[in-house]
Amino acid sequence: MPQMIAYNTKILFLLLTVCLLSLFTSCQKEFNDSNFTAYFGGEVINPTTNYVLFLKDDVVIDTLYLNQKNQFLKKFDSLAPGLYTFKHEPEYQYVFFDKNDSLMVRINSVDFDESVVFCGRGDEKNNFLMELFLKNDADRKSMFELFDYDINRFLKSCDSSYQSKQKFYNRKKTEINWSDDFDLYAKTMLDLNHYAKKEIYPVAHKMRMGVNVSKDLPQNYYDHRKKIDFNNNLLTHYSPFVRYLTHMMSNISFQKVNPSTPENEILQMSVTKLNIADTLFKQESVKNKILKNIAFSYLLEDQSIENNKIFLTRYNQLSNDSELESEINKIGQSIQSLKPGNVLPSVTLLDLNGSQIKSESLFNRKTVVFFWTENATSHISAVHKKAIDFQKLHPNYQFVAINIDEDQGKWRKALENYSFGTINEFRAENFEDLKEKWVITKLHRTLIIEPNGVIKNAFVNLFDATFAENLK
Repeated sequence: MPQMIAYNTKILFLLLTVCLLSLFTSCQKEFNDSNFTAYFGGEVINPTTNYVLFLKDDVVIDTLYLNQKNQFLKKFDSLAPGLYTFKHEPEYQYVFFDKNDSLMVRINSVDFDESVVFCGRGDEKNNFLMELFLKNDADRKSMFELFDYDINRFLKSCDSSYQSKQKFYNRKKTEINWSDDFDLYAKTMLDLNHYAKKEIYPVAHKMRMGVNVSKDLPQNYYDHRKKIDFNNNLLTHYSPFVRYLTHMMSNISFQKVNPSTPENEILQMSVTKLNIADTLFKQESVKNKILKNIAFSYLLEDQSIENNKIFLTRYNQLSNDSELESEINKIGQSIQSLKPGNVLPSVTLLDLNGSQIKSESLFNRKTVVFFWTENATSHISAVHKKAIDFQKLHPNYQFVAINIDEDQGKWRKALENYSFGTINEFRAENFEDLKEKWVITKLHRTLIIEPNGVIKNAFVNLFDATFAENLK
């Protein structure tokens, strides 16, 4: 119950106020109409670096260094009201400043999101935004099974979840009486999490159940799209907005796939996404960012050299950012190294005793490798159940589960809650190294490896309805 600990424990607020009192006393003063002075400070528990980055629209505007007590404080002589980001590598969160707000934040890098608590002038609305974020985050972690439901059951569950959070939003909006500027971000976070689930459902249901439900959707199913301003400059760097756009474009492109050429489905969908982005977004910088995200996702899914040429030709026609184009080409090269017949690059894993294991030592027989994280609780059981079922049908394969979290103790403790039988459990010693070498960016990613580490298919999905075909 991390949300209850973070937001309903008065003691935590008291401790935060006390531990930062020496910093915060200087923030108390009167402001006139022309004064835009603001303060931002806080404390970092278990810091990973000696600084906190302060950003606006993904651009760093200040580096806030920690003192010997792992505290920081910055006076901004003129801070425009609006949404900002603070980042303590590798995590980040949002903070909203109204005129003359003075905010302190407590962060614990071990449980970053669950630990974020604000105090000071402007704290109520920011603590609300964090609590809503955590509600949405918990919702996303537990929604995998919803996509197996038929449309009526899905909508009933989806709407019930939304209505509960909408009541919470309405109550807090009345209590806090926040500004219209802040409400843009609060309402966007509330609504677009709900809309994103509706966009994901048709695609995920087809992938997981093998059934296309598009023809069964109610006539007003996509009416929410009419309510969204896709060119609102204030939202283009806001993650709930970007996440919704990603799922919406995936869904639209999914509907446009030519069923007579299913072998080119990924290419068709991805080129369609490029064209949607070109039409939808008017600002070049925003459009280039979206195009890059589409290209990155595509290159992870389709390893056909010929298809890559077709896609990248269209991508280069629409993108005009040479730096992003160079990054995409580099990713493309890494992906090509994972094509069938190549040897999977070596990474270091840890067993339950903390002993180092080189990945190549595992591949003395046919192997299926899949991934999981403690942060996606419903996925843990679901992916292991799938693996166990496949292992029973294909005993000539061993199944290896790799945890991508950073804490050895928490990983072992998480496994104590389950019984996964013959599944071989390991943890990535350095996830960044594994991510770069194996291009792991999606939790559902699965690798099928032949003896001696030879790649059979490094880009499959254990939940795909046709996954078993890869094991023949």
